[in-house]
Amino acid sequence: MNNIFQKEDHKKGDYIKRFVDKDSGPDPVYSPMAPPEAYQPPATEPVPFEDLHPFIQLLMTEHKNTLVQLDEFEKNLLDIKKEGINKERNTKLGTFFEFLDNKIVLHHLKEERVLFPYIHDRMIDNGECGTGPVPETAIDMLEHDHIKTMEFGTLTFSLMGIASRLTDRISHALLVDTAIEQGLALVELLRLHIFREDNVVFPLAHKYLTASDYDGITVKMKKYFSVDLS
Repeated sequence: MNNIFQKEDHKKGDYIKRFVDKDSGPDPVYSPMAPPEAYQPPATEPVPFEDLHPFIQLLMTEHKNTLVQLDEFEKNLLDIKKEGINKERNTKLGTFFEFLDNKIVLHHLKEERVLFPYIHDRMIDNGECGTGPVPETAIDMLEHDHIKTMEFGTLTFSLMGIASRLTDRISHALLVDTAIEQGLALVELLRLHIFREDNVVFPLAHKYLTASDYDGITVKMKKYFSVDLS
């Protein structure tokens, strides 16, 4: 099989360099290894894991599994960027997209159908919202992240698939570079999204949600997802 992902020498743009060389130029670009202020949110009281409701604990455990998959996906993309595609790397791509379809999508559904409506209401009740005619909370941003996740995932998967059918090497390389860029954007988005949920939104849920709210969450998790939290 031809190496359709081989890097062309004449290509000067390097997306990976833009992610890693954070200190070059007047406007630094940050990598996950040296995160910006987005990873240092306003003071929020940390909540010990064991004090959280079982549903929040479940979501945070799923986050840990997702972060492991993101690390492996990112490494695979960087390997493809440097050395091209092969059977093993192609299999790893498939593994990640299966995880995205089967696990991440389900995780997002749990949040959107069960948890987010409660948090959204309680944040508005406690003034943790915008002042517009339709008050927005952090939940609106998180739901937007869910949409962007699927957009980045779909683009990465589709572009890789199209590239595998092209016969022109330069077209192959250009399309795969674009796919890698979208894939790395997906990694960055989900890492920050998970950080915001674990360190800002979930502590706010612990602070504001009532016993009645958690009773409703328990019922809905059983009804919608056959998960018994009792």
